[in-house]
Amino acid sequence: MKQTFYSNGKLFITGEYVVLDGAIAFSLPTKFGQNLVMETTKTGFLEWKSYDSNDEIWLEEKISFEEIFSNSKTGESKKDTLVFILHCASSMNPEILQDPKGFSIETKLTFPRNWGLGSSSTLINNIAQWFEIDAFELLERSFGGSGYDIANAQNTTAILYTIGNGKRIVKPFIFQPEFSKNIHFVYLNEKQSSKDAIASYQTKKKTIAPIVQQIDEITREAIACENSNQFAQLMTKHETILSSVLETIPVQQKLFADFDGVVKSLGAWGGDFVMAISEENPKAYFKAKGFETVLSYEEMILK
Repeated sequence: MKQTFYSNGKLFITGEYVVLDGAIAFSLPTKFGQNLVMETTKTGFLEWKSYDSNDEIWLEEKISFEEIFSNSKTGESKKDTLVFILHCASSMNPEILQDPKGFSIETKLTFPRNWGLGSSSTLINNIAQWFEIDAFELLERSFGGSGYDIANAQNTTAILYTIGNGKRIVKPFIFQPEFSKNIHFVYLNEKQSSKDAIASYQTKKKTIAPIVQQIDEITREAIACENSNQFAQLMTKHETILSSVLETIPVQQKLFADFDGVVKSLGAWGGDFVMAISEENPKAYFKAKGFETVLSYEEMILK
């Protein structure tokens, strides 16, 4: 038996960090993602191969089912992390690995691993599909986090995502503004750890309720924008508010002070992608500063 699963990558547009405190998060699925192909075998093992976007193997392991059941590995190697996720999935649905003959698993990313578009969340969502379990619960048991990236993995349009009182609300909607031609996404040549960023946020945040209300209002206005100037102003306001909470200099002030437009951090501040909003194509500007990966809205976002 052979099965194939696929999950979309994501970009966090508004509500980063404060989504953990009930703010409305606005995020977009990307054209890039990850697939997982599962085939039953007679080897008695789970044979795993993970390919990057260049078709090169970055993880290859032969895992016994006893390792998965007992989760005997407690380190932080790539194999240990994978075994832990599989252990969590198996504990949620033991029937999948019950009396197994063996499995051959191949995963394939369609984006570079260092881009931060969701190599972990797309893997978790694919494994959840294979095990026929709830991906959000699997995330909670393994990596933790808000879960917005799981929601993006499962949807092909923009979403509004909120969590509170133990519930998640996912509202898919169409976001195809005419000014999308003015939006580009720039990779900062550095991958940021979401776990470390969240930990830092938790230590710095103080009275967050008023901040949540301000971010929610910005999000509501942003998804209803009709022109790029208004959208850019809202993104600047968003950066200013979160800058005070995180006690961090906004990325535009730090790296792109002379940019003719607006640059906003996406997701964990300090790495991965930023969003640039400008009237002119900004690729030459960013490449001159050493940032070679600049994608248009059309190139990046799933429609």
